[in-house]
Amino acid sequence: MMINVRTRVRVARPSRDLAAAERFYVDGLGLDVLWRSTERVPGRHDLLMVGPPDGSWHFELTRDPERPSEPVPTVDDLFVVYLGAPVEEEQVERLVAAGGTRVAAHNPYWDEHGVTVADPDGYRLVLCSRAWEG
Repeated sequence: MMINVRTRVRVARPSRDLAAAERFYVDGLGLDVLWRSTERVPGRHDLLMVGPPDGSWHFELTRDPERPSEPVPTVDDLFVVYLGAPVEEEQVERLVAAGGTRVAAHNPYWDEHGVTVADPDGYRLVLCSRAWEG
């Protein structure tokens, strides 16, 4: 099987607080909730899936209440969104109001071409003003 443009992608990472993550990625960034667990099921993770409706990707945040996994983000754990337009300060303010923290990028390239905001778990979201050229 070949990976191609129709291949679905899920990026998953742990979160301390799924409600805080939802505020950041939905209220702040503007993604939609695609699915969330609504009740506690012993032996299963709590899940929050966000992304664009009908997109070929989604972002999954997990929490195992029985054996919590502490998020351990590094300065290079990036979720980059290519906007193809200047980053609007209003967007950055929404992310900060939704629990994010504006931070300097570890790689100066991202400061030249965008804005970096740490999510409530410390993972970094980069709003890049460049267009994706792949």
